Amino acid sequence: MPSLLLVMLGGAFGAGARHLVGRATLDLLGPNFPWGTLAVNLIGGLAMGLLAGGLVRFGAQGEQWRLLLGVGVLGGFTTFSAFSLDVMLMLERGDWGVALGYVLASVVGSVVALALGLGMARAVA
Repeated sequence: MPSLLLVMLGGAFGAGARHLVGRATLDLLGPNFPWGTLAVNLIGGLAMGLLAGGLVRFGAQGEQWRLLLGVGVLGGFTTFSAFSLDVMLMLERGDWGVALGYVLASVVGSVVALALGLGMARAVA
């Protein structure tokens, strides 16, 4: 199966799962905290760890599973899982400073970028 098709198929399932988790946490816990986002990020991080650890055994033969599950399903469910894996790999290599910089740039940078985009949209409206 072509790589792009695997990613797209997995992404559809991941996005659907994210929606369902968001709805369930909203119904159970209410709208006063982003429980759904927190839940998918934590679940996604755990799932990415399990997947990355399991795929090591398959070598190159695991590439289609990585694309379907890691890039597709978990990418659609949450990109935080890929971010978490990136950080962990940096830490395992001993690149603590790079990992910290990446975490700060990703988290703070994303919030700043959102604020800029929001400000731009509001300026046009």
